[in-house]
Parts: sequence; structure tokens; C-alpha cells
Amino acid sequence: MSTQAAYDDAHFASHFRASRVERDLAVLHALHHDSEPTLTPVNTLVQQASKLTLSSRAFYSTGLGPFAKKVTEMFGFEMVLPMNTGAEAVETAIKVARKWGYEKKGIAPGKAKVLSVEGNFHGRTIGIISMSTDPEARNNFGPYLENVGPTVNGKTIRYNHAEDLEEVLNQCGDEVAAFLVEPIQGEAGIFVPDDGYLKRVRELCTKHNVLLICDEIQTGLCRTGKMLCYEWDGIKPDVVILGKALSGGMYPVSCVMSSKEVMLCIQPGEHGSTYGGNPLGCAVAMTALDVLVKDNLAERSLKLGEVFREGVKAINSPFVKLVRGRGLFNGVVIDPSKSTKGRTAWDLCLIMKSLGLLAKPTHQTIIRFAPPLVISEEDVRKAVDIIRQALEQFDTIETIPGAEAH
Repeated sequence: MSTQAAYDDAHFASHFRASRVERDLAVLHALHHDSEPTLTPVNTLVQQASKLTLSSRAFYSTGLGPFAKKVTEMFGFEMVLPMNTGAEAVETAIKVARKWGYEKKGIAPGKAKVLSVEGNFHGRTIGIISMSTDPEARNNFGPYLENVGPTVNGKTIRYNHAEDLEEVLNQCGDEVAAFLVEPIQGEAGIFVPDDGYLKRVRELCTKHNVLLICDEIQTGLCRTGKMLCYEWDGIKPDVVILGKALSGGMYPVSCVMSSKEVMLCIQPGEHGSTYGGNPLGCAVAMTALDVLVKDNLAERSLKLGEVFREGVKAINSPFVKLVRGRGLFNGVVIDPSKSTKGRTAWDLCLIMKSLGLLAKPTHQTIIRFAPPLVISEEDVRKAVDIIRQALEQFDTIETIPGAEAH
């Protein structure tokens, strides 16, 4: 890839297809935060690729140390363990938490539990789907990892119900190493917890000497109008997981951050990754973090998210049951029961696609909107207008465009 090619392919929040001269707004994923024609992560990617892309972790390289310093100082943690994908980072956090539970908390061998909540999504590895309550994620993939997940002794911990966590911790807190939670549930449909939920969770974890792990893979890095989403409740978790936008969508980079007490439970050789912390990933991630601050993307996300939510609410469509979210991390809940033609959220997405807006449904009735943080206000308002047009057509057009291909 040449530098010029990288610049030529940059179109902010729009997607271009070579086969058709067509401009689409993309609001699909909480992944691409930075996408400007002269943006420095592109320069960094090209420049670093021409120098050094990979070296053995048995030797020092010029990128890992500066990356570790930047990310820990930026977020206020003592140590970081770099990985590549979000799922890898979640697995790493679970592994570290169990080791801490045995070595520091004194949990009996083989008894350490890592709790989660109903409706969670943290990835698709065997260990992670063992924590899931989604049949689509679990069916025919067993047997599953033991002592992980939201259900203990028949009690399932619901999201946004701190009393459920309290009940479980009162029963078996001595065996619980960690509680893993998304500050906003993304894959479940952009469920925003009540104010104070994470604060109460923090109090319970502290009381029972349980590590609070926040999965900020989707919600972190300015996505919700704060640098990290847990800041909305004014707390600090014991462990934080970052991924996706950590490189601005340019390269697979993830990491786990925590204190020395927690991280030093892992000894050399006990965990690692061939590509984790590679020079290319470290360089791009450092530049992407600089851009988040330099371009005030948290403030931008907060403002444009309000524009989006208020705009969709103002449409006042009978097919829109609820609009929820924070910053540029939003969900629109569709009410299929109001359709006389049995239309679904997927049908609405196909109509929007035909009008130039790309979005994706989850759990049959919810459409997620998570555009790049560099999207312009003009494009946000254009997206709202396309949603309005699509809702007007939702129950009137006879044939859903593109439905035959799905």
C-alpha cells in the first residue's frame, strides 16, 4: 500500500465501492474513530511498516516501552499487557484475574470464579462464550469453561441490577476473583445502565475484595462522550480492557491495564502473544491516542450524539419504540408489532441501505448506530434524514430493496 493510496481511500464516514459509483454513510461499528485524509495514524502506519513491523518479545524494540508509558499514564494504571484482538484481551484479563485470586486473595485451588452479567458480549472464543447467555453464541460449542459467567447456584446476575451481584457476593464472595462488565452493553442493543450502577458495583467489589474489570473495547476511547465510559459514574476499575479503536481502526491492537499487584502475578513465559506489542501496532496506537486528545473527540462525540438522538426522536415515528445511547454509541429500538406487513429491523436497514445509510440490527428489533467519531454534523443530520425517509417507506413500499439477496 502506498502513502498516496492510503490518502485516496480516506473518505471520513463514507464508504466507496469500486463496482458502483456510490457514496454510503457508514454507522456500523465502534471501530473507526479517526479517518481524515492527512491524519497522522496513516502516516505512522506507512512509515513504521517501512522500518520494522515485528520483532521477538525476547528483545527490546523502540515501540513497546513508549507505548506502555503512554497508555498507562494516559489512563492512570501502572502496567499494561498488549495483545491484538479484543477477545484475546478479555481472555488475558480472565487469566490474570484467576491468578490474582489464587496468589493474592487466597482462593482455594480450582475454585476461583469470574462473574459476568446476563446479556453480555465479550467475544467468541470458547472461554468467553462460556460466560454468555446468548443461545446463538453457545449452542453446540460446549463443553464450556467452568466457574465463569453470570449464573451461580441458580442465580443469574442481571445487567443494571447491582442487587443481584450483591446477593451472589454475599453467598460466595470468598471464591470470586473478578466481576467483568461492559459499561454500556453494546451487542445486546446499546443498553445504558442507570446512573450510579457502576458506582454501586465498584463499592460491592471493593467490599468483597473482587477485581472490577471493565470491558471498554466498544465503549472506550471517546465513543460515549468520555475518554472511557466508566468515567460517567466517577469510578476507577481494577482492570480495563481496550481494543478496536485503540489503533483508530488501522491495525489490530488491544491491551489489558491494571496495577502492579495484579499484573505481576503473571510471570515471564506464562502469557504472551507473538504479535502483541509489535512495533507497528504500538506506533499506530500511540498516534491514534494523540489524535483522540488533540481533536477533542470525546467532546465531539458527546455533542454529535445528542444531535443524533434528538433528531431521531423528533421524527416521532410509530415504528420507533425507543432511542438510547451515549455519545456516538446509540441504539434505535424498532416496534415490529406496528407494521401491518410484518416488517423487521433488518428490513428497515435494507431500506436505509438503498437510501445511502449503512447500519446493522441486533436481536431482531434494535439497530445500532456507531459512526466514526470524525463524522461531520452535516452527515449526522443527513443520516437522521435518511432514517426518517426509511421509516416513511417502512410499511408502505411493497418490496424491500435487496431482500432477495439475504
